[in-house]
Amino acid sequence: MAESETDDRKQSCLTRMSDALANKLRIRSQLCREFLAEFLGTFILIVFGDGSVAQFVLSKGELGSAHSIHWSWGVGVMMGLYASGGVSDALDHFDGGTRMVVGVNGTAGIWATYPQEFVTTPTALGDQIFGTAMLLICVMAITDERNMNPSKGLVPICVGLAVFVIGMTYHLNCGYAINPARDLGPRLFTLAAGWGDSTFTHRDYGYFWIPILGPHLGAIIGCVLYILFVGLHWPPEYEISGDIQLDNKGKEKNKEFTDLREAS
Repeated sequence: MAESETDDRKQSCLTRMSDALANKLRIRSQLCREFLAEFLGTFILIVFGDGSVAQFVLSKGELGSAHSIHWSWGVGVMMGLYASGGVSDALDHFDGGTRMVVGVNGTAGIWATYPQEFVTTPTALGDQIFGTAMLLICVMAITDERNMNPSKGLVPICVGLAVFVIGMTYHLNCGYAINPARDLGPRLFTLAAGWGDSTFTHRDYGYFWIPILGPHLGAIIGCVLYILFVGLHWPPEYEISGDIQLDNKGKEKNKEFTDLREAS
């Protein structure tokens, strides 16, 4: 009995110490909490996505495939959402220690996106605008409470699958960055890690800005399109009480019921 009470007191003391430490470490600024969550979510996305590309490129296609890359980016988005809601010797073995942006031994594309040789600047920009617009249409539909409204726990899965299907269908031209955070951060990393300024001067500075500007424009266009085609046209809701809402049809039925009751 005495040993049990002693164990309880020790456990209680450890709990209080743990709570006190957690209270001191807890960040109370909403902005800081959001920044840390976004940082971790983006980190997870890049680690899974770029990891799949590195495995495929550095193994010369022996490990992984286009499908594994698309799945990795999709699942990376999903896990990054759940969380917020490196260079190894293999490189030297692959390129002999000479970092190249594009070409047979080009490895900068493991991290950031680069267009195919046949893709022009207008095509690349349109590619990023279109891909991001499709993504945002899907996101708007998934998160619209008046639409199908999947449960909160399914939202990351749905968004991840949206990224996966965009990768499966529109990756050829530029690699579907469709997110400035997915491209600019890794591009800055390659700039500092040995690939040099070619990561930005590629095509006489004609590409690096496209995965930054294109997704911003595409996101706006996608949101506007969803609103114009779907969001604006939901029947208005009228708040009758704190718990009950009726649309126009329900209001008319309620009025008919009231008129009949008064007539009787």
